Amino acid sequence: MTIAEALENVQQIQIRAGSAEVYETAARELACRTGAPVLRLKRLERVRRAGVFQITDRPAPAGRRGQAAGDWIQIRLRKDGSGFVASSSPHFLYGALVSVLDAASDRDVTALKTGVTLAPAFTWNRTCYDLFLNQEGRVQRGLNRETYVRRLAECGFSHVEVNGLAFPMGLETGPRGEVYPMFYTYCPALDQFVHSRLNKGLYPFYYLSANLEYLKQNAALARKYGLVPGLLCFEPRSVPEEFFARYPMLRGARVDHPFRSFKPRYTMTIAHPLVREHYAEMIAALLREVPELGFLTVWSNDSGSGFEHTKSLYVGRNGGAYMIREWRDEADIARTAGEHVLAFFRTLRDAARRVNPSFRVITRLESFYGEHDTIWSGLEEGVEVETTSLIARGWEMPYTHPRYPDSRQINGGSVYQLAFAEQEKALMADLERRSSAAHFYFAAGPHQMFAPLIGVPYPCLTWRRLKLRWENGVRHLSHVGGTSPPELVPFNVNHEILRRFQFDPAMDPGEEITRLARRWAGPDLAPALVEAWVSAQEAILAFPNITTLYSTIGFTWYRLWVRPLVPNIEAIPREERAYYEDFMCTTPHNPNNVDLSRDVLFTLTTAAKSRLDVERIDTNLWPPLDRAIARLDGVAEQASATFGPRNVIADQVVRLRALRCWFMTQRNVGAWIAGVYGWMEARTRADKARHRAALRAMMNKEIENSRELTRLLDSGVEFMATTDKGETPLMHGSNLKTLLQKRIALMERHLDDEPYIDHRYTEKMAGRMLGGD
Repeated sequence: MTIAEALENVQQIQIRAGSAEVYETAARELACRTGAPVLRLKRLERVRRAGVFQITDRPAPAGRRGQAAGDWIQIRLRKDGSGFVASSSPHFLYGALVSVLDAASDRDVTALKTGVTLAPAFTWNRTCYDLFLNQEGRVQRGLNRETYVRRLAECGFSHVEVNGLAFPMGLETGPRGEVYPMFYTYCPALDQFVHSRLNKGLYPFYYLSANLEYLKQNAALARKYGLVPGLLCFEPRSVPEEFFARYPMLRGARVDHPFRSFKPRYTMTIAHPLVREHYAEMIAALLREVPELGFLTVWSNDSGSGFEHTKSLYVGRNGGAYMIREWRDEADIARTAGEHVLAFFRTLRDAARRVNPSFRVITRLESFYGEHDTIWSGLEEGVEVETTSLIARGWEMPYTHPRYPDSRQINGGSVYQLAFAEQEKALMADLERRSSAAHFYFAAGPHQMFAPLIGVPYPCLTWRRLKLRWENGVRHLSHVGGTSPPELVPFNVNHEILRRFQFDPAMDPGEEITRLARRWAGPDLAPALVEAWVSAQEAILAFPNITTLYSTIGFTWYRLWVRPLVPNIEAIPREERAYYEDFMCTTPHNPNNVDLSRDVLFTLTTAAKSRLDVERIDTNLWPPLDRAIARLDGVAEQASATFGPRNVIADQVVRLRALRCWFMTQRNVGAWIAGVYGWMEARTRADKARHRAALRAMMNKEIENSRELTRLLDSGVEFMATTDKGETPLMHGSNLKTLLQKRIALMERHLDDEPYIDHRYTEKMAGRMLGGD
């Protein structure tokens, strides 16, 4: 008898009256599946009758045998429908139950006859920069927040960030032509939800009220499914200049990026006791509204935020008058700045713990490379760190590409971080001795790689990376991006593997992937699906990563799918470029507008690396990816006849074709850099002709690539993040097809332009009036 068949014998579901809400949620879920009524009892007796199934927070006496230390879930089910599910905490109850109902429903029920105890692989599996729930993706077309949070619980997540803005954009404004306000729409600061006595009235009360209501709704969903809600904020964040008109002596650090912003932006000085009280008041006010908030993750020194006198501030060490005396040396400044950072974290922790004694503050260390030692030594109980690597100082990457060891162009926590050094464990142990913890970045979509695509499948690589971390003692995952809305990605194989691993880290990946394929595609088509996944993963590992910026947020920011890849971008009249330039997350004098190898004042990649990357893509990537697509194409008609048009084969082939379009644009960006720079540096007519021919070939490839992308947009499969709220610099809108047609027309018109980059573009544009010629 299977588990599913045994569940048909459940006649009554019992929970203890007054249990946490997730027990009600789990009971209703089981009732929906079985048709059995739910009874709420003052006391749950030991199950003795057939058909009685209990959902409880207390282990049954017979189930104590083998109980795991720490978090645990106990499940027992007999053929007669009697049994129970119990959990040490609400975090994993719903996910474990639904995992049995879904992932293991076809297994023999005998394995559950005497009960099993599950120990979750990761005690913290926390969303970080939850793209769709809180960040720029919260305006995603078709987003349903409840089904999204339910999906997180099903996949074994334990903690979820909940602080998104209720509005498409924040209230931050700036001068004409400035894109800096875009950076305030994600990771909103505490002062976007509540106020203190110090800043009351600085932001409109209706704005704070709406944002707080959005946060509370998300927190209520988290509570419903047993997840611990928390916050991800850029702090300390800049405040409107109006504040310093009131309190001029509370001005802190200048934190804006001078190239990306057109006006200075300042934080309050955290060294002043009034400001620390301000932050304590705000976090306390949030905890009063949502007492179950369990953590605050602090990102800083970016996107309008920063700590005084820290080294990585864009304009250099600076800040208010209360921290640094004149003529101190670098070491003294670094130590003092680091101590004030720690004091800030402790202030937030201590104020929050007056309501929730288990509250934690978590920070990323990259931006504190100048103060690393001071902050590291001050990490303690309730003050923790999240990271790509504990070995790293700043943004350096201690790991290399798994296929191309000469390249460090890998995105931390992504599919390309496939190593874990022994030294990491020693540093983890150091934190554990201090009752602190390290949360390691992990991403399996929809962020940190392949943006704006969603649902890119790589199940074996997902398992391999989970296994690597788990075997090395990692128990806290900072899952970048969260998951994908189930309505948009119905066959989310990566997170199905996460779900299975979380509740059974000893799982056999080949067996589970095959079981998934058989469930979705049936026994006849499952082999084709598995083969396609394997080939797609081979192609993914063959991608050399042109530059980390373009493989994540920068792909959309810099409009790589709609801007024309022509030999001389400035040869296109400005009014004809406006359709994409007006929505690029860039300033009018950013060299990226005319040179794809540059961004602000640094080089993204070189012509030499680009040439090598193009060669590697053409040699290693296309064969396995085309093999994967062809394998699915070969069974597409059979899948449609068997399952109808919206089947897993049709879904996955569209996602792999979209991935091919993405890889092709990446390849062609590399070819553009290699070709334009090659032509400009060539000394012979033959070399110029060779580079010119390569550029023309690249343009023809990209024109056809745009046509293929246009066809995919009509496929009915939501393969990328888009908004129906209007195009923004952070997300493509519903007008993407129209923009692709403009792109194609411009590329065809400028096929034979002479390659050129104005290397004095920044100075030239900086000297022009905005909106002028």
